[in-house]
Order: sequence, then C-alpha cells, then structure tokens
Amino acid sequence: MNKDDYRPRMADSLLKKMLQSFPAILVQGPKWCGKTTTAEQQANSILYLADPLTLNKNRLLAETNVQALLAGNTPHLIDEWQEIPQIWDAIRFEADHRNDVGQFLLTGSSVPIDTTQMRHSGTGRFAWLTMRTMSLWESGDSNGSISLEELFQQPQTIFSESQLQLEDIAFLICRGGWPFAVSRPPEYSLNQASAYFDAVVDVDIKRVNHSLQNGSRARRIMRSLARHQGTQAPVTTICKDSKMNDTEALAEETVSQYIEALQKIFVIEDAGTWNPNLRSKTAIRTSNTRYFTDPSIAVAALGIGPQDLLNDLNTMGLLFETLAIRDLRVYADYLDGNIYHFRDKNGLECDAVVHLRNGHYGLVEIKLGGEKLIEEGAASLAKLESKIDTDRMFAPSFKMVLTAVGNMAYRRPDGIYVVPIGCLKN
Repeated sequence: MNKDDYRPRMADSLLKKMLQSFPAILVQGPKWCGKTTTAEQQANSILYLADPLTLNKNRLLAETNVQALLAGNTPHLIDEWQEIPQIWDAIRFEADHRNDVGQFLLTGSSVPIDTTQMRHSGTGRFAWLTMRTMSLWESGDSNGSISLEELFQQPQTIFSESQLQLEDIAFLICRGGWPFAVSRPPEYSLNQASAYFDAVVDVDIKRVNHSLQNGSRARRIMRSLARHQGTQAPVTTICKDSKMNDTEALAEETVSQYIEALQKIFVIEDAGTWNPNLRSKTAIRTSNTRYFTDPSIAVAALGIGPQDLLNDLNTMGLLFETLAIRDLRVYADYLDGNIYHFRDKNGLECDAVVHLRNGHYGLVEIKLGGEKLIEEGAASLAKLESKIDTDRMFAPSFKMVLTAVGNMAYRRPDGIYVVPIGCLKN
C-alpha cells in the first residue's frame, strides 16, 4: 500500500513509542486486521516470510545462516515470523549485541506452531503490541467529538451530535472493522467477515492444533460462542448448546481445545473480571466474559445480516456490546489501560470498566439506546459506585452509558455521561 493511501490507526503512535524503547516489537492480532500494513509504515526494510516463492529458501537459511534473515535497514520488519519460529532466538541474540532500540518489527497472526524451537522468552528485548480491527473512529464512522481521555478529566459539560441511526449500527456490526472491508463499497463490504470465518474454521484452527480437523465441529462451537456474546457462559453451556443443534455431543475437553485455538489466533478475546474494593463482602463472579474480537465474526458464525439484527433487537444488543467492547479496547490501549467486566453474585453488573495503569478507572454500561435503557444503565452505574470503598481505592473518574443510537452526547444532572458510540474516540 502506498503510504499516502494509509488510513491512520491508534497503534501508530504506540508502535512509534515502543520503537524508541525496545530492540524488537512483536505486533500481534487477528489476521486481516492491518498488522503488516501498520508495521510497514515505520519499517525501513521488510522480509515477508510467508511468501511462497521464498519460504523454502528462508527456512534453509534459518538452519544454515539465520543472520542473513536479519539483515536490512532498521527497523527491519519480519512479517509472519511464526513461519520460522527459531528466528525469535536469533533476534534476541542480535538485539543483545547491537545494544540499540528500534531494530526489529515482527508481525504474526498466531502463536508459533512449534515452540520447542524457542529457547528464550524475549523478556527485556521484546515488547508486545496487540492490534485489533478498526474502531469506528479509525474507520471514519465516528465523528470523534467526545474523547475517552477527556472524560477522565471529568468535564462539567459535554455536547455532540451523532448521525448514526439503528440501521447504520446494524450494518457496522455486520461489516466489522476489517480494513479491506472499510475501504470497499457497502454492497461488497459484508463479504469480508464471511470469508474470514470460513478461513478460520477450514484452515487456521488446524494450523494451531493439528488434532482439530473437524471444520463442522468448529462451526458449531463458534455459532454457540456467538449466541453467548457478552455472557459468562462456561464450557459446559457451550457443550450443551452445541448438542441442542446437532445429535453429536461434544466433550468439554474438545470444546476447550477449540476455544484455546481460537484464542491463539486472536479470534476470541474474553474480558477479565474486575475486582474492586467493596464496602460489603459481596462475592464477585470470577468467570471471564466471552467476546469475539470483532462483532462481524459472530454475525458470520450465525449466518445473519443487518436486517436480521433489526428484526431481533435482543441479538443486536448483544452484538452491539461486542462492537463497543472492541472500540473501548482500542481506545484503552492508547491510554495505557485495559477493559474488564464486573458482575457480583446478586446480578449487579457493569459491562465495561476502563482501568488505567495509574489506578484511575471509568464505569461503562452499554445500551442500544432509548430513555428506558439509558435510565436502567444509569441506575446500575450509580448502584455499583455506592458499593465501592473509596477509602481503599479511587472513586470512578466517570460513569458513562454508551449507546448505539441517540441524537446527542450530554452530561446528566447526576453526573453520568450519555455518549452515542458515533461520537466516541480515544
């Protein structure tokens, strides 16, 4: 891609900072999310290991003269590095001897197949940057008038207008944030997620775990995961749900292996549990919350489209939450933070906690929109805040109801922000 045609990503500035701090950076994430293109913008030489014309030659070089693969102007990009896992240790060794930062960029869409060829963890030499599919701000679908970073400063007033309607949100859920899909006309952009889903179940899972050869079984499991987006469904539930739609029962160990493979290739990324200091000894649910890395994967697994979502707002609400979590993760990465989920034994829940490294955090409820749902979200946020022991931890920097639709972003009299996702950025 011509650098003049490149659409900027949140990862650009993060990668630039890392190149000033570490000898080598591994850019990882789902295939087709733009890792290589982003890394190319800052690379001064490139080695494409997955190129079929040179792969065998490069594998031979790795055995006989691995240093030849590391030659090039720095930063030197090695794309799909996991094709030759032993290159990891060679880079670690070279980084030690060069004693300088910004030497190597590595990209890869899965963990190495054979980790026995890696002898060193890379600690101290490598930094990890996880890329995701495009947020709505990156794809140009959010006007970016409300900054998540600025909400941490607790502004007394905010105001913006969003032009996105429910039909637009349904389309964006189904299109996803795949860079190639974003650049295509709407009538063609929905095909990307289906092609991705087919590649995952027919090829990619098998590359990570050679024992997982049943593409039909992978489809059933991913379909079940799609139906349980935004929930803490255990493996036993996924097994039962898959059995309900097929006569063949799936063992828990089998389902767990497929889920592990999907995690390794960055298809699913569960949200960890937030454990705040509470005034009472309320038990907190410790199971992770299930999400695909992009909502369009769930759409493809279910075999549905925008109109189906509009006809089933409950399903649309679950998949909108997946979209919102994706965007919040992209923005939180930029702010050096993480996204967590909270739920206690009594059912009190917070869809997303944006927790920064410095200990400050914001509470977020995710709703399709409408006054009733906004009120429900605001009440839940206020109830959770009242339970937090602010003698032992910070009070929340902000509370926000993040909506799919709504004419405007504003601050309520109780201090809770209401923000349409079409207004949000980092």
